[in-house]
Amino acid sequence: MGALRRRAERTPASRERYVDLLRAVAITVVVLGHWLVSVVDYDAHGHLTGRSALDSLSWAYPITWLGQVMPLFFIVGGYANAASLASHRRRGDDAITWLQDRSGRLVRPTTMLLLVLAAGALIARAAGVDPDLTRQAVWVASIPLWFLSAYLVVVLLTPLMYRLHQRFGWRVPLVLVALVALGDLARLSGPAVLGAGNFLFGWLVIHQIGFAWRDGRLPFQPFVWVPLLVGGLATLLLLTVAGPYAVSMIDVPGQRLHNASPPSLALLAAAAVQLGLVLMLHDPAERWLRRTRPWQAVVGVNAVVLTIFLWHMSALLVLVGALNVLHALPVPALATRAWWLWRTPWLIMLTGTLTALVAVFGRIEMRSPDRPAAPGRLTLSITGAAMRAGLTVAAFSAVVAGLLSNNVAPRTGHYLAGMPAAGLLAYLIGAAALRLLRSAPHARGRSAGPGGDTVTRPPGEAAGGATA
Repeated sequence: MGALRRRAERTPASRERYVDLLRAVAITVVVLGHWLVSVVDYDAHGHLTGRSALDSLSWAYPITWLGQVMPLFFIVGGYANAASLASHRRRGDDAITWLQDRSGRLVRPTTMLLLVLAAGALIARAAGVDPDLTRQAVWVASIPLWFLSAYLVVVLLTPLMYRLHQRFGWRVPLVLVALVALGDLARLSGPAVLGAGNFLFGWLVIHQIGFAWRDGRLPFQPFVWVPLLVGGLATLLLLTVAGPYAVSMIDVPGQRLHNASPPSLALLAAAAVQLGLVLMLHDPAERWLRRTRPWQAVVGVNAVVLTIFLWHMSALLVLVGALNVLHALPVPALATRAWWLWRTPWLIMLTGTLTALVAVFGRIEMRSPDRPAAPGRLTLSITGAAMRAGLTVAAFSAVVAGLLSNNVAPRTGHYLAGMPAAGLLAYLIGAAALRLLRSAPHARGRSAGPGGDTVTRPPGEAAGGATA
């Protein structure tokens, strides 16, 4: 607690504390939402099964207009990435070094998750567990990697997109919105694969909003947030109730045009509503965060926010497995009184399980960034900006490709490590290459030591006086 208090006390007065609060809130809502809608049961053969309660709770679909907070996550990420990149360049470093630094914050905790899942799958294989069941467990635990994959791609494109933002301003998101609309039209008129570009365009447009916030192009005034709230809500009603889009912002099997995979115009409308609320609450939230206890709590969550996000579905698997072994897993019928009453102890036990996992793995996220390698350690010696850029982009791409291979693989299947071996290998090679690139003496430029301008850090980085 002492270290947390000191970190909070070092926060500069100029810091936009509200961004850190929004990041913490977004991840908390994601975690609680996943836990709340999870339905665990036994099939006719006595095997554990799971599904989402949203499949049967159509009345809850409008709640997802606020409950689907990934747009908020990406807006905050845009703000943080713009602030960090600008600070990085003021210290004399380039975009490639920035990408290498960012990879450490995001890839290092993710690598630990994948290694633990792969090791668990290998142990299960040796113990004779059904490979399909093992794959299902790994698939559930790796659900957070869907959004992390998209975020890593957006981070990779941040130097380019921020330059476009500085030159063209609001014209960039307008073009991206038009591309999303074209993708939706293609999905409506033909195979869903025709709109695959929206996986990129949709998250990019939301990320660009964070750039605008960071540069002061989003005033916290009623003439901005009222149109966002009213216009966004009207558009959302038009697209979902009267139009062809699903009402739920979280994908539900069998629904009309899905909104999250890939992002749709309806999700962008929901993002506008959320942004309006965020801007409306900015001033009172900033005043509240000047108090010691609220800010310390925000700093504490942000110190391990990526760990919380990555491990929250693993916590569910651990708890379900333990209760199943003890023959103490209640399976009340969905939406009955017993099921709703079970939600309270369910959430409490999951919180305790996740807290234990964060206590074990959170230190990886809180660890200081990689520094130049000591003499005798394996490192790289690379000359030439083009070579550095090429290797960094290639390593980043390998990491993303490895995550995507697991994301798109079937929920069942016979995988030795619980996930496609080629994808896991690609990820590990990319992660190792990024680590070597970060530790190479050339990669540090003129910012070899700590320090520099204090800025808001992206998801996965600690808040409170941290330097980017």
